[in-house]
Amino acid sequence: MFLHMQKKRCRCFECCIKCLGGVPYASLVATILCFIGVALFCGCGHVALSGTLTMLDNHFSTVTTDHATLTMVIQIFQYIIYGIASFFLVYAILLLAEGFYTTSAIKKELQSDFKTTACGRCITAFFMFLTYILFLAFLAIFGFTAIPVFLFFNMWTTCSAMRSPGANITSPESICVDVRQYGIIPWNATPGKACGATLGDICNTSEFYLSYHLYIVAFAGAGATVIALIHYLMILGANWAYLKSAVSTHDYQDIKTKDDQDLEAEARSKEGQNSSSYS
Repeated sequence: MFLHMQKKRCRCFECCIKCLGGVPYASLVATILCFIGVALFCGCGHVALSGTLTMLDNHFSTVTTDHATLTMVIQIFQYIIYGIASFFLVYAILLLAEGFYTTSAIKKELQSDFKTTACGRCITAFFMFLTYILFLAFLAIFGFTAIPVFLFFNMWTTCSAMRSPGANITSPESICVDVRQYGIIPWNATPGKACGATLGDICNTSEFYLSYHLYIVAFAGAGATVIALIHYLMILGANWAYLKSAVSTHDYQDIKTKDDQDLEAEARSKEGQNSSSYS
């Protein structure tokens, strides 16, 4: 009974080792990083855009028609965020599945049972091309996300300078932040800018504090997604090169085996002819 249980444990252990050996750890790490980055970017970016619109409505553009275009653009961005989250959820799973496929193909190649096809290599090349396009797109998004971080940082530093005990400000009302100069709202928006105590009150609102930090997190999430896509590119490039090399090696081994068999058959034929001539 004890020996039977021990053999069963050994088989379970070998099965676990075999399963763990087939896991594409590089693709798994990239997938986890991609999920985290996209979740941070999409979740925090969506809430931060809503907070920004609320802050503009309450403090910088009290007339709704003055920033109707901006409202529509923000809503479009929020719908795009929904699409980005859904797309990357599916795409990261597909890349992880491709990693499992390549790892399985490599194991078969090591066991002299290599069965990859030209279609499989084309799929890997297609994923590599599409991932490169997505990398360029998200690199642009990463740079675009830095813009609201920069604008909110300027407001934050201005308010911090006003509240600083060492600041010698004789006329606080002369310190203003005019968001119209950034092109966010039109020049005819009312009031369009905030000065002195009003600016300090805006910096103390929950909308400003939350949106500022959420933009920072969204910016970090976009950076994490860019790193994940670079990681995917490295993995796909290495997989494609290995599959191509393995196919060439396998074809060479087939040709060499066939030639050896032909030489062996020719040698046997000559031996048969020599034995028949002697007899």
